[in-house]
Amino acid sequence: MKIRHKILIVFAGLTLSTIMIMGGLIYYFANQHSFEDFYKRLEIRAYLAAKAALPYYESDAVIYNEIRDEHLEKLPAEKEYFLKVDSMGHVAQDSTLSLPPSFYNKVVIQHRATYREGNRFYEGVLYKSKQGLYVVIVSAINQYSTEYMAWLRKILLICFSISAIILIGVGAIFSRYILQPIRHIMTQVKSISSRNLHLRLKVDNSGDEINELADTFNNMLDRLETAFETQNNFVSNASHELSTPLTAIIGEAELALNKDRSQESYIHAIKNILAEAGRLEHITKSLLHLAQTGFANTRPDWGMVRTDELLFNVKNTVDKIIPGSQVDIDYSLFPEEEEKLTVRGNEQLLELALSNIVMNACKYSNNKPVSIALAATDKKVIIIVKDQGIGIPQQDLPYIFSPFFRASNTGHYKGYGIGLPLAMNIIRMHKGDIIVNSQVNAGTEIRIELPL
Repeated sequence: MKIRHKILIVFAGLTLSTIMIMGGLIYYFANQHSFEDFYKRLEIRAYLAAKAALPYYESDAVIYNEIRDEHLEKLPAEKEYFLKVDSMGHVAQDSTLSLPPSFYNKVVIQHRATYREGNRFYEGVLYKSKQGLYVVIVSAINQYSTEYMAWLRKILLICFSISAIILIGVGAIFSRYILQPIRHIMTQVKSISSRNLHLRLKVDNSGDEINELADTFNNMLDRLETAFETQNNFVSNASHELSTPLTAIIGEAELALNKDRSQESYIHAIKNILAEAGRLEHITKSLLHLAQTGFANTRPDWGMVRTDELLFNVKNTVDKIIPGSQVDIDYSLFPEEEEKLTVRGNEQLLELALSNIVMNACKYSNNKPVSIALAATDKKVIIIVKDQGIGIPQQDLPYIFSPFFRASNTGHYKGYGIGLPLAMNIIRMHKGDIIVNSQVNAGTEIRIELPL
């Protein structure tokens, strides 16, 4: 069932149920009121009948009979009964009446009582006259109430039917109107495929949930577009990086085997093959590292890692690998609390990630000074790596964490474009983040944030 049909059913059902309950309450209280009103009429007639039939003075009977005849309409099947009450409080019974004894007792004690038998109503009052004490009973059929309640039922049913028609029509229009933005979004989403991921949903500034839904779709499309571009770049770059040393190895081997050559030529060919094989090994290992760190569930040998010791180990590693490097540790921001120096993670992976970042800083700054600072807040540890190198062009910044991507100004530097993606994967495994700020020919600042 479609949502708009569900909305229509719920909206109409709740509203019509409310109308039905209110109509039922109106009918019930109107019915009760009609009974009370009819009993009041019977009470008035009982007192008038008593004063007319049992007057203190003869002239009173004439007056009350005139009032009854001129001003009171006779009720349907109206009957009057005058029952004598003796000195012991016993009421003389009338064989034509089938009233319970409790009715007579109530009249004697409370001076008034009512009784209903089907559609015939009885009103009894205690009246003291010159002739003695009497129970005066007036009964009649409540035809007026029956007709009134039938008319009220008819009105309520007509109103309910009209309300149902109006509510269903308004509900259909309302549900269609309220879901129109969703249908608009569905139409736009259906037109987006892998061939046109650059398209985005049109978003207004209403600030409602539909707007948030469209923003969520657009954010998802941004990620999908980036993932597709990254995948395409990875496939093309990986093919190129892997095929280049393989082509060189095959070419050298074919050239060496083409004809007999001198020992020096064979040694030269083997050296070239060894160099290209080493390059191929490095690319393959980097790809394996990248693939392993790409799984969020991969958490080998996690423990508590001291970030200050991590910085010292990275500096020693970089000094050995890159002779002449000028890596300095900035102690000015070191936290005083020892507990703010410790993070949970894998020490080898964190050292690998930070070493790649620092070695990139040394390489692309031609061994100019590179500083590593350590700071901390109440929730995270911050490692800042600054260099004075060539920087990264602004148009290349969104892609620097894509495998095999290299900035447009790094053509004269040897590299494969795997170091930063590997570092990003490792930091993300540790629930951290990497923030890069860079200016061309002014240097790069890389900020690594890890949760405490």
